[in-house]
Amino acid sequence: MAEGIFEYENRHLDEVLDKVDTAIAKAENDADNAEKDRSAIDKNFYNDVRINTSSYSGMMDTTISIRQQQQLLSERENSWQHANKRLTTFKEMKKRPYFARIDFHEKGEKKDETIYIGLASFSDTADHFLIYDWRAPISSVYYDGKMGDVEYATPDGTQTVDLKLKRQFTIEDGKLISVYDTDETIGDQMLLNALGSQSDVKMKSIVSTIQREQNKIIRNTAADLLFVQGAAGSGKTAAILQRVAFLLYRYRGNLNAGQVIMFSPNQLFNDYVDQVLPELGEQNMIQMTYYQFTRRRIPNIDVENLQQRFDKKLTDAERKIEQFKGSLQFFKATTKYAKYLGTAGMRFRNIMFQGQPFATKEKIKDIYYSFNTTYNLGNRIEGTREALIRQLNQKVGSELRTKWVEEAVQNLSQEELHNLFKNEPREFKDNDEEFKFLARQIVMKELKPVRNAIMRNRFLSINAQYVQMLRSFPKWYDLKKVGVTEAEWDNHVDKVVNGLKGHQLTMVDTTAYLYLYDLITGKKGDRSMRYAFIDEIQDYNAFQLAYIRFNFPRAKFTLLGDLNQSIYANETSDTLLAELSTMFDPEKTEVVQLSKSYRSTQQITDFTKEILVKGEAIESFNRAGELPTVSINSSHQGMVEAVIEQLHRDRQDHETSAIIGRSYAECEQIADELKAAGEQVTLIRTENQRLVEGTIVVPSFLAKGLEFDSVIVWNTSAKIYQTNRDEQLLYTICSRAMHRLLIVAENDLSPLITKIPENLYIKKA
Repeated sequence: MAEGIFEYENRHLDEVLDKVDTAIAKAENDADNAEKDRSAIDKNFYNDVRINTSSYSGMMDTTISIRQQQQLLSERENSWQHANKRLTTFKEMKKRPYFARIDFHEKGEKKDETIYIGLASFSDTADHFLIYDWRAPISSVYYDGKMGDVEYATPDGTQTVDLKLKRQFTIEDGKLISVYDTDETIGDQMLLNALGSQSDVKMKSIVSTIQREQNKIIRNTAADLLFVQGAAGSGKTAAILQRVAFLLYRYRGNLNAGQVIMFSPNQLFNDYVDQVLPELGEQNMIQMTYYQFTRRRIPNIDVENLQQRFDKKLTDAERKIEQFKGSLQFFKATTKYAKYLGTAGMRFRNIMFQGQPFATKEKIKDIYYSFNTTYNLGNRIEGTREALIRQLNQKVGSELRTKWVEEAVQNLSQEELHNLFKNEPREFKDNDEEFKFLARQIVMKELKPVRNAIMRNRFLSINAQYVQMLRSFPKWYDLKKVGVTEAEWDNHVDKVVNGLKGHQLTMVDTTAYLYLYDLITGKKGDRSMRYAFIDEIQDYNAFQLAYIRFNFPRAKFTLLGDLNQSIYANETSDTLLAELSTMFDPEKTEVVQLSKSYRSTQQITDFTKEILVKGEAIESFNRAGELPTVSINSSHQGMVEAVIEQLHRDRQDHETSAIIGRSYAECEQIADELKAAGEQVTLIRTENQRLVEGTIVVPSFLAKGLEFDSVIVWNTSAKIYQTNRDEQLLYTICSRAMHRLLIVAENDLSPLITKIPENLYIKKA
């Protein structure tokens, strides 16, 4: 690199930082003034309000005056927040204002143009940008183009420029460290520097190292379904988070973070990535797990959690039934059953009042089926509610002169009277009028649970309805397609019934249960949601995906995952792509493959992909490191000692360490043993736990999406990882490692490891 280039870029950096300093000073002044204005309005709020309650018009004036002050306060609050946000952005910009420069020639222009690219835009005048946001249309040239003609998408259509220069910078704390010129998307040196850094308890937002294929994912605005199949460590999750940031930038004013939802594999992962969007200058989208999504709908039922789902053992028949219940066929069958309920078969419950039926289930059924055949399910429920409310209103009048009401009025305490009068004095023309008022208040209060039951559809018996659907299934569906007998099906239904009696549902039943309820009640879904993202798609079934789409009918979907990382042995992802193709318009579907793994060193990737039968498609990135180590020990204690030795080595090299066991029980045992040996480790007990600094012990089903400098795979003995069913699980665990991988086993090593060529690892026996 010529000395003159470094000097020039260093001088340019100093000039930009001077202007950033000016912007910081102005933003600080704006923030101070906004805070003073806000405080002053808040302090003198009622002094500036015109209060007049002596007449109706005076009260209206008072209301208007209060509203004006509230509006004024809100405006100053917004100004203060905006000023503080700008101040935060400028302070971050001071550390690292930009990371790239491109020079290009636009057709029709006399001279070349130079732009610098950073995390946020920055201008010193209205039309003079010193830094362009990485999401701006022109910035795409940096990520996509080699030298020469490069096309990029703009809101006005495709534009072409002649790319003359692509330059990359390493800037730390406002100091220029290095400069690279390259004709590639991202120079290997910059990428190596980023990937070689240590892992943290929070995911980093590295927009400077976005690859060409990742950029296509980030900037795609055409597809209704964007399916990203990416190898472990290919940067798919980072690309998706950056895609959210891009969409919020691209559709600013028409899209907000509350209209974007992301389903993640577990709450631990949510916590891991929760700083990425704020670092990119955006609010966090709605983030939840599928478990949380379903659990909030049925708070009185214990839904099968990750650990239960992972640990359960099924017979061959049960496995077939679960796979069928997770299919589109079962989704369509549930839809068909719900349609049938428009003519017959609905199950209802009595609505009770004072121990007696206010409305019997038979009466409710008569009302439900009294409507015209053109009524859909939602209309029928709405009509039934309205009829029951009319009956309730009539009930209020008939109850006023009953003996229990008369006694209740007579027995009212002074405190109860005040409450019924809402502590406001009332004048009545006679005792009879006062009695009627009090009686009505008492009856209305007593009937409130009945009203709530009606409005909340508690006259439906969804438990009985779901069971009835399952019971009737063999009568109208050929179970040969499922591969089970009627007796096996009936036995399965009995287990579902027993589960419901104990207020429990499996995850696969929960989805069908909720879908049936939504069809019966006419739920239309959240039409305000514009984008839905689903991570680790391989751990979902087609029914779940169809149900999520049903809930967000107007949303565009981005699905990402790795079909090689399906960790639930009881389910299959083999047919997922085929089933997805029937849910979305093929013309508006785009599938992107990310085959190169950037997370791990070449040595770790070359080792881990051999675990898979079809792992040859995974490409390793040319980043050198040490070979994985396989430690075969003659005893359990030998495994523990091998782990301790590695932990000491990791600490010496300042590497973050994670010990990953297959089950929670295994992790609990090794954590206790390490603590007894004097090691400081944190056991991740639940998915709601936060990641912490230092050594952690985590079960396999909670390790999804995470990465660590050093990974120790606990007990890969043949009895623990036995069959090909386990290959995806073991691959998932091993691929969490960035720089160092240790596999420990007792006696017989898993055949999934023994099949790996011995030149790809160091063997210790």
